[in-house]
Amino acid sequence: MSGDIDKAALRREAVSRRAALAAQSDSAVAGDRLRDRFLAAITLRANTAVSGYWPMRDEVDPRPLLLELHRRRHPIGLPVVLGRGEPLIFRSWRPGDTLLAGAFGVSLPAEDRDEIRPEVVIVPMLAFDLTGHRLGYGGGYYDRTLAQLRRGGGAVLAVGVAYAGQQVPRIPAGEHDQKLDWIVTEAGAARIGYETTTGPSRARPV
Repeated sequence: MSGDIDKAALRREAVSRRAALAAQSDSAVAGDRLRDRFLAAITLRANTAVSGYWPMRDEVDPRPLLLELHRRRHPIGLPVVLGRGEPLIFRSWRPGDTLLAGAFGVSLPAEDRDEIRPEVVIVPMLAFDLTGHRLGYGGGYYDRTLAQLRRGGGAVLAVGVAYAGQQVPRIPAGEHDQKLDWIVTEAGAARIGYETTTGPSRARPV
């Protein structure tokens, strides 16, 4: 069985698993816990630009985290798809902004919003393992985006967010798959290559 077939089967299973987890969870409570785990584990320098996402379907809700990061004066961006095979760009978002309906059910900032270059990318996912690999929807947008941001040694931190129950033993990974630096769930935070933590980490600010 090829890696592509393995990923396709895992993706179908992951969609069902995440739907079940979302149905069993209080999304508001999970979002608040995700925010608290992130802030306890990851210390950001002042004015660090962060990209998030607007949740759709059964994705864990990062909006409580985005609201708190905005309150702390971090510039926030949301992803925009320019075209198939292209990296994402990120347009500025503030609480209260009217969002536009984009392809695949994605909510987008208006076209007149400034583009930002994030130093921290909050990444949604269908499944993850503790080596830092994630399973997305199959379009490769975040892999291309992270590769572009990291090209030439660019400073960017990739933080995958999900429900804890989305963890699997292993994600089949290819040469173009970009690894995460952190995984944060409602249950805890894991810095890849380090022990899982539910409290403040000793990592230097990013």
